[in-house]
Amino acid sequence: MIELTQAAANEVKRLQHSRALSNSYLRVKVQPGGCSGLYYSLELVEQLHQGDRLSPCLGINIIIDQQSEEYLKHLKLDYAEDLMGGGFRFHNPQAQETCGCGLSFTLKG
Repeated sequence: MIELTQAAANEVKRLQHSRALSNSYLRVKVQPGGCSGLYYSLELVEQLHQGDRLSPCLGINIIIDQQSEEYLKHLKLDYAEDLMGGGFRFHNPQAQETCGCGLSFTLKG
């Protein structure tokens, strides 16, 4: 379902370690709002909710709720650093348009 690059997996592991949450899950969620109508949300959580789908990738346990699942098909999550700092980058083949921040998008069709 969701693919992590090695850079993204390394950053999630670094965050888990720095926050003493080494057994946590990475919750990837889509919510209404943002500049383009929908936006991505990432969170380290310690518990699953009913209906969550577990999708392990590169040693990271990713969880997705049922409402977000359709928006995240084939999502590739990367992490990159540049002169302005580091951040996660979302590559979603279903996105028709994305906001300049890269966190907000609209769906095709």
